[in-house]
Amino acid sequence: MSDERTTHFGYQEVPEDEKAKRVGAVFRSVASSYDLMNDLMSLGLHRAWKRFALELSGVRAGSRVLDVASGSGDLARAFAKRVGPTGQVWMTDINAAMLGVGRDRMLDAGLFAPMALADAEKLPFPDAAFDCVSVAFGLRNMTHKDRALAEMARVTRPGGRVLVLEFSRVWKPLERAYDAYSFGILPRIGKYVAHDEEAYRYLAESIRMHPDQETLKGMMEQAGLGRVEYFNMTAGVVALHRGFRP
Repeated sequence: MSDERTTHFGYQEVPEDEKAKRVGAVFRSVASSYDLMNDLMSLGLHRAWKRFALELSGVRAGSRVLDVASGSGDLARAFAKRVGPTGQVWMTDINAAMLGVGRDRMLDAGLFAPMALADAEKLPFPDAAFDCVSVAFGLRNMTHKDRALAEMARVTRPGGRVLVLEFSRVWKPLERAYDAYSFGILPRIGKYVAHDEEAYRYLAESIRMHPDQETLKGMMEQAGLGRVEYFNMTAGVVALHRGFRP
């Protein structure tokens, strides 16, 4: 019997060291159409979800912010506008293609943010470096979510916040309709817009394999965060979790 450790890639069971490569291939494939697909998939609601996260972040002029798995950088741009010239927003992502898109979008908006190609499970920052650390729609793609949450807690200053915005467990009466959309319509949109049906089938599967609201709350507490709470949006399609570094 093999001692090789495995994890989920969507509904598949794969070796742990293979998941990051597969996720990387997915996001390299969809990087150029990522923002358009977000608008189409969520009917534009992702913008409202991120605005809500921004309002609960406690970020203000002069704050230091880390946006993990920053991707195309729309949340990082919102933070950058809020912290102003006296603050700083760092963007990190494990995927160079997505980080490149985020850099270009940031520059197009007339903003600048330092960035690092980095694994969320091994963040290249000192302890207590940031007032707020965020991850939006990236945690479910990470191989060891517990390690990533512990790293985000580590680099947050005492009294600072960690925000996790992620797809979650939808209200039960809506499950059948949500499944029909996720596995019937979403991959077709991916096929015709991003030219990659399988990538969006994986994304739908990864949402189903992600911990539910209460489980993720417990994981954040295990990572060393206190006063953890969550806010359901769009009937639980998405939840924002917020925890504070003691």
